[in-house]
Amino acid sequence: MKLTPKFLLSVALAALAVPIAAPATAQDTIKAEAAQLTEGEKLAKVFADDDEASLKRNPLNALFRGDMRYADRLGDFMTDAYFDAERKAANDNIAALGNIDRAKLSPTDKIAYDVFMRNQKDAIKGLSSPYFELSVVRPINHFFGFHTFYPNFASGQGAAPFKTRVDYENNLKRHKEFVVMLDRAIGRFREGMASGVVETKMTVSNVIDQLDTQLKQSAEESPYFGPTKNFPADFTDAEKAAFTRQYRDAIEKDIYPAYTRLRDFLKNDYLPVAREGHGLKYMKGGDQLYSYLIESTVTLPMRADEIHNIGLSEVARIKGEMEKVRTEVNFKGTLPEFFDHLRHDPKFKMASREALTQGYYDIGKTVDAVIGTQFKYLPKAPLEIRPYEEFREKYEAGGSYQQGTPDGSRPGIFYFNAYDLPSRTTPGMTTLYLHEGAPGHHFQISIAQENEKLPAFMRFGGNTAYVEGWALYAETLGYEMGLYTDPYQRFGTLSDEMLRAMRLVVDTGIHSKGWSREQAIDYMLANSDMGRTDATAEVERYIAIPSQALAYKIGALTISRLKEKAKTELGGKFDVREFHNEVLNTGALPLTVLEKKIDDWIASKK
Repeated sequence: MKLTPKFLLSVALAALAVPIAAPATAQDTIKAEAAQLTEGEKLAKVFADDDEASLKRNPLNALFRGDMRYADRLGDFMTDAYFDAERKAANDNIAALGNIDRAKLSPTDKIAYDVFMRNQKDAIKGLSSPYFELSVVRPINHFFGFHTFYPNFASGQGAAPFKTRVDYENNLKRHKEFVVMLDRAIGRFREGMASGVVETKMTVSNVIDQLDTQLKQSAEESPYFGPTKNFPADFTDAEKAAFTRQYRDAIEKDIYPAYTRLRDFLKNDYLPVAREGHGLKYMKGGDQLYSYLIESTVTLPMRADEIHNIGLSEVARIKGEMEKVRTEVNFKGTLPEFFDHLRHDPKFKMASREALTQGYYDIGKTVDAVIGTQFKYLPKAPLEIRPYEEFREKYEAGGSYQQGTPDGSRPGIFYFNAYDLPSRTTPGMTTLYLHEGAPGHHFQISIAQENEKLPAFMRFGGNTAYVEGWALYAETLGYEMGLYTDPYQRFGTLSDEMLRAMRLVVDTGIHSKGWSREQAIDYMLANSDMGRTDATAEVERYIAIPSQALAYKIGALTISRLKEKAKTELGGKFDVREFHNEVLNTGALPLTVLEKKIDDWIASKK
């Protein structure tokens, strides 16, 4: 029953001479209820309210969690209304935190408070001038965009479920929003053409190639047709025929025409005015944007020159370790000749996609047998191993991870790349699995999202420095688990460590020092055993998503430093399984917050 002022007044008059207080307002009621909550309960309410509102604005986030309430939509991404809502939410959240006494929170809640506050401030900064105007007009490139994410998502092999009739209907509804989104991207690109903020000719050419590749497929060959090839058993023949017709029509009459509009616009209108220089240094406002992206990505107050020099130092150190392996296997040539040997010797190649797949299956079983020596708690979600689909493998990295659901009903997936198989070598397989699979991304993401005691933004959110830093750190656990006794496997992990060190040099080289694409590729080939195909894909990735590649090494160096600090200060009390639990059990923390947490844990153990 709602107590209106009119109702309260009538009750007061019935009391005749009894003195009455002023009528309560809705705001008074809210304040009274809030006063009865503890500071921790107030904080939890802020988190819960924000999460619920965020899921409505970002329905895909809900679907990836297995929450199907908004599964019939993609969201109004790229619109002014969407960005306005995100800004308002962040400002409202900061105001709500201001009403909470942080000093009265528990240690874990203080961590959550600090992370949430940092996230809101960073969101506001990214959605403000000049960074917003420099980013929103470049909505997609070959490494980032709905045009490559959505085909897998809607294929029947991705995160979108196809178990019920409603699932199939929701997918058709999402298709309509996807078409609108592609046209919306054209509008944002046109804004950039007017303001002089444009993508590179290289990234745009790659997007055109991606769209052409999909358009060459018939409707039946398209990943969008995939759900019609594996209907649930309870569908009638009439329903199967109806959905098959609707899915073919959506591809031929809606999606492919939208692809064509985007492809033709990029080819005929945008490509001629796209920029020649590959780095942000060559884009209007690019230097300022890159400085912001660095600090946002690594979650530390670092600058491009500092990171570049750390990278040069790490490249030199790792080269020294590689020389030791070269000597151990009695290779008589130089290190660059050893790189060439590893690139081309047939004994370091897999004969087929099937053999490569089986190789990763075998590595997974080996890791499963020893993982308990490093971890107290294992994820509930299983881990699947798959090659990339052929329609997207050319422009993907060597491997990646797609998270499962918190309840384990959808597994996590480790994807590996089998494109241009002769260019891929076997020594890096173990370390790639440790990074993308277990105990890398699969452990970090699954353990966090399975911890229902954490607020949703800590269970499901994160930052690249922690997430990728953990995955790179996880590669080094191969030493402690006895997985690198073979010198070539050990060289494989050094190669991957070298890749992350080179990224510090190359990413900053491209975006702050003006390196060309070719200069960056040559640097990577000279300092590693990478094939040209992989080196090219890596460099084009750095061009497409500036600063992201810096996070791996900076994050891993931070976690390793904290581990050595704990070992030194705790001595015999140090338990690596407890340390890993402390790093993982509160989700992906900014590195400054993680360091404070581990310092407090060390103090408590003393």
